[in-house]
Amino acid sequence: MASTTPTDLDPKAVGTGPGSAAAEPFPAAGPADAAPASFVVNVPGLADTDLEPEPLDPEQIVSGDPVVTGKVLWESPDGRQIRGIWQITPGVVTDTEANELFVVVGGRATIEVEGGQVLEVGPGDACVLREGDRTRWTVHETLRKAYHISL
Repeated sequence: MASTTPTDLDPKAVGTGPGSAAAEPFPAAGPADAAPASFVVNVPGLADTDLEPEPLDPEQIVSGDPVVTGKVLWESPDGRQIRGIWQITPGVVTDTEANELFVVVGGRATIEVEGGQVLEVGPGDACVLREGDRTRWTVHETLRKAYHISL
């Protein structure tokens, strides 16, 4: 089984390392009933410059000057399944969640679910958010996560 290390991660060549047959950076989905091609991405090794700006609505910002960036790695043909990388710098923001599973690969945050739990997340933590939950994110250290969203 081949692996990609941060030193051989080139966003233009992700999935083209030893043992990989992918020719595109992030494989496109095939026909509507087909699964995406298999690929590997070293999430912590992906440079900040490879993430695209995802501006916050100013009304979401409670305090600080948080900046959100990300990269969609795959999206289903109907747009109802999305997999990607997301990052936010320190600050406090609010959000209304989608049905999401994510794994934190770097940084730390406290997620307060309105009328529910307080979730402390850090490297290695898997978190499930329920669609419609209203949350308040206090980002203590720049947080990077790999996610899967179902719409």
